[in-house]
Amino acid sequence: MRRARGELEGEVLTTLWAADRPLTAAEVQGQLAGELAATTVITILSRLMEKGQVERRRAAGERVYRYAVTRERAEHAAEQMHAFLGTGDQRRATLARFITRLSRADRRALADLLRRGEGDDGRQ
Repeated sequence: MRRARGELEGEVLTTLWAADRPLTAAEVQGQLAGELAATTVITILSRLMEKGQVERRRAAGERVYRYAVTRERAEHAAEQMHAFLGTGDQRRATLARFITRLSRADRRALADLLRRGEGDDGRQ
C-alpha cells in the first residue's frame, strides 16, 4: 500500500515525538508500520533535517546518528495551520468553518485564549 504524500514524514515525526529520547534510524524504522527499507527511513529523516524539523547528533564514541525533533508537536501543527491559511484567499471563511467543527470545549478554550491575548504576536 502506497502512502499519501507527506504521510511517511508525519509518521516519522510522530514516532520521534512519542520517544523519550533521540532515536537511531533503525529504531525509527522499527516503530513504523509496514516493511520499510532502512534507506527509505534515512531519506525521510534527511528531508526532515533539510526542512529544519529534525536534527541529528552523534554522541561521543557512538557510530550511529540519533534523531530528534526540533519543535514541539503543537508548534509544528500551528505552523502547518498557518501555512495552509496563507494558501487561500478565503481566510475568514476557512477560519469560520474550522471553528464550527470544534467541540464546545475547544471553542471555549479558543475564546479564552483570544480574550487573554495568548499567542498574540501582532500578526493578522
